Amino acid sequence: MAKAILKFDLNDPDDTMAHLRAIKSLDMALVLWEILYNSKKGFEYHIEAGKYEDQYELLDAVYSKMWEEMNDRGIKLDDIVN
Repeated sequence: MAKAILKFDLNDPDDTMAHLRAIKSLDMALVLWEILYNSKKGFEYHIEAGKYEDQYELLDAVYSKMWEEMNDRGIKLDDIVN
């Protein structure tokens, strides 16, 4: 069986960021899954039901949903992207 061990120097800022990226990768994948699959279905339903007055209201709703999912998973972009 193949194994991999990742080592990070948590005293080094670049390694600390790389560590956070590694440990948050599943959370980020789950956020993307939610946005790309589940949320899309919900937005399609709301569009057909006439919930959004215009495209800007829909755009705001999409971005609000993305930030909500990120916050729910504890992903802070400032911590993993510099």
